[in-house]
Amino acid sequence: MKAELLQNEGDVTIGCFDVGGRNYGIDVSQIREVVRWEPATPLPRAPKLIEGVLDLRGSMIPVVDLGRALDVDPVKETDQARIVLTEVDGMIIGFAVDAAIEVLVIHGSQLLDPPALATQSGYETMRAVVRREGEAPILVVSLEHLVENIYRSALQPSETTP
Repeated sequence: MKAELLQNEGDVTIGCFDVGGRNYGIDVSQIREVVRWEPATPLPRAPKLIEGVLDLRGSMIPVVDLGRALDVDPVKETDQARIVLTEVDGMIIGFAVDAAIEVLVIHGSQLLDPPALATQSGYETMRAVVRREGEAPILVVSLEHLVENIYRSALQPSETTP
C-alpha cells in the first residue's frame, strides 16, 4: 500500500515508535492500544517471526518483535518497551517496540511514497514516508505486508526442525 492510501484532504494521525534506534509510524486507525512490554510465552514450532503469545484480559494475542520483523535490532527489555496492539485484516497482533514516542497529526500532503527504486525491487514494508522539516523522516509501516511476511516465515524450515 502506498502513501496515497493514507492521504486525504485532511489530517492523518500516526503513532510513532522507536525500534532499534529508528522512528517508525503506524496509522492509528490500525492501533487498538499500547501496553507495557511483558515477555511473551513462546509457542513451540510457531512461525519464526512470532515471539509467542500474551494473555491480555483473557485473550491470547500473538506478539511479533517489530525490530526482528524489520531486520533491525531486536527490541530490548526496558522500562520504555511497549507492545502495540494492532488490528490487521481482522486479527489482533501485538508488535513489540523499544518505546512509544508520540502521536503525530500531519496533513496528508506530508506523506510521500517510498523511493521508486525500493518499491520497484519488491520492497513493500513501508507504506509511506513522513517528511518533517529539520528532522529525520518517519517510515510508516505496512502492517499488512508484515503479516504476509509472518505467513511466509511459517513456510520456511526452522533451524531447529529435525
